[in-house]
Amino acid sequence: MGSENGDIHQGERVDVALVGAGIEHSLSPALHEREGDLLGFDYRYRLLDLPSGTPIAEVVERCRLEGLRGLNVTHPFKQEVLDSLDRLSPEAAALGAVNTVLFGPHGAEGHNTDTQGFRDAFTAGLPDAASDRVVVVGAGGAGAAVAYALLGLDAGQVRVVDRDPGRAGDLVAKLTDHFGSGRAVPADRIELDDADGLVHATPTGMGGGEESAVDAGLLDPRLWVAEVVYMPLDTRLLRDARAAGCTTLDGGAMVASQAAGSLELFTGVAPDRARMAAHMADLVAGQREAAR
Repeated sequence: MGSENGDIHQGERVDVALVGAGIEHSLSPALHEREGDLLGFDYRYRLLDLPSGTPIAEVVERCRLEGLRGLNVTHPFKQEVLDSLDRLSPEAAALGAVNTVLFGPHGAEGHNTDTQGFRDAFTAGLPDAASDRVVVVGAGGAGAAVAYALLGLDAGQVRVVDRDPGRAGDLVAKLTDHFGSGRAVPADRIELDDADGLVHATPTGMGGGEESAVDAGLLDPRLWVAEVVYMPLDTRLLRDARAAGCTTLDGGAMVASQAAGSLELFTGVAPDRARMAAHMADLVAGQREAAR
């Protein structure tokens, strides 16, 4: 057992961390530790909850010097972290975003497991969903992963909306280079009249806030609506979508699948993905019970 980034064996201690802002309620530590322990590792996962604007290069270097096996990276650092790394996987380079950093003989390597995470969640949770035209709200790291996943699943066209039109244009240019002309287009506002579905991929609603990035009046029963936010799982957008009669997909399945991909990078051992999805469901149920 082992990986190209250095041997690691069952029974050994594996120290990793999640770097992000506003992550104090993240379920990732428990999700990773449960599966890591079942795989036979002494798995330790901690949170580094940092203010936006923190110099991420310093955090990466400190974690490397402390002997961490790697990092998970979330908002707002998925794109900022790129300049702090020595190498990128092909997928991370294509996306221009990193959610997993692995420390090893080759330095700090950036990977992205979000695309596979959304792909798994979408195919399992919305197996019959039409995808001729899909609106993706958000052109950051999560939005890029979602758009690549959808186009890789043969969505006809992805329309990218971001409050920063330049960022939406940059993502569309990358998608066009990869998938060809016309498969991705920028949009200056959310328009759903001829769309099959909507994916929300911004931080709006994280932490249980009542705000939504999508006007509830735009939603109607013919749409499916998918959410990337998973803290909480039941966001205002999803509640509005259900009230409008839409089929919905929460962010839990995506986070379980992308976590499985990261855990495999950290340990060199393939986790049980179905078991990790069950861990996630159990953790969410416990979180809901505690909130009552």
